Amino acid sequence: MLRRRRVQQTTSLQERLAEFARTIREKAESLPDGKERDELLKRLRSADTASTLDRQFTGKD
Repeated sequence: MLRRRRVQQTTSLQERLAEFARTIREKAESLPDGKERDELLKRLRSADTASTLDRQFTGKD
């Protein structure tokens, strides 16, 4: 049976999502309008949604 690899996170989910959103936003701003930029913006919206849900579930408004 395969064992799951366990990783101890050193930063909070909020911090990781904020860093991810920052890097994606920077990449998207440097690209011209087009499919690749739209995909990055879609990922950015997903990260923002995940951040909002995490705050709601943990009670941090």
